[in-house]
Amino acid sequence: LESSLLTQPWASVCFGESAFLAKACFRDTGYVLLISDLSSVWYENADAEAVGQRSKELNKRLTVHVSSFLHRLCKLMCPLLAGQPDTTTSFSCHRSASGLSLHVRSELSGLPFYWDFHCCPAPMEMVSRHLMRPLIRMSLVLQYQVQELTSLLRQKDAEIEDYRESGATLSRDRLRTEPFQEETFQQNFMAEVRSGAS
Repeated sequence: LESSLLTQPWASVCFGESAFLAKACFRDTGYVLLISDLSSVWYENADAEAVGQRSKELNKRLTVHVSSFLHRLCKLMCPLLAGQPDTTTSFSCHRSASGLSLHVRSELSGLPFYWDFHCCPAPMEMVSRHLMRPLIRMSLVLQYQVQELTSLLRQKDAEIEDYRESGATLSRDRLRTEPFQEETFQQNFMAEVRSGAS
């Protein structure tokens, strides 16, 4: 389950008034859920037996097979993670020193349907595997991309300068650009990032 979770993208979600990043993977054998507010990371890995036991405690009037129950949980969570939450389902969360509880309230076959995800702090290896390493890899890729684009802009500037020195002129003056100044660009970009963050 957790190896399948690695292929799942992070999604931005709101539980009540709180914003989180989350990813989940559901199978007939159980599920794994990972949630972060970028300060802490929580997870729950529940097998079919744990799901069956909790479903009996929370939904005494419902008698469905565990795999059907897991399928229902998947149908509630996946649209939320895809940015299309079901309006008939409500989510709320409660943080404590021991972890994070996510409460789900919906309907199944005309009866009230409840579920609680009991998430505990994720171990460092899990945080590293799902959050830190992918972020660092993406950061390195973006840095390389910026270097390549900067190099390409310098080549374009040199090409344009060569045309000018050969006597070429622009047919439309509004297309004129200034030579690319990497340091100025970086300063302006960082200033915009800081103003956006504040």
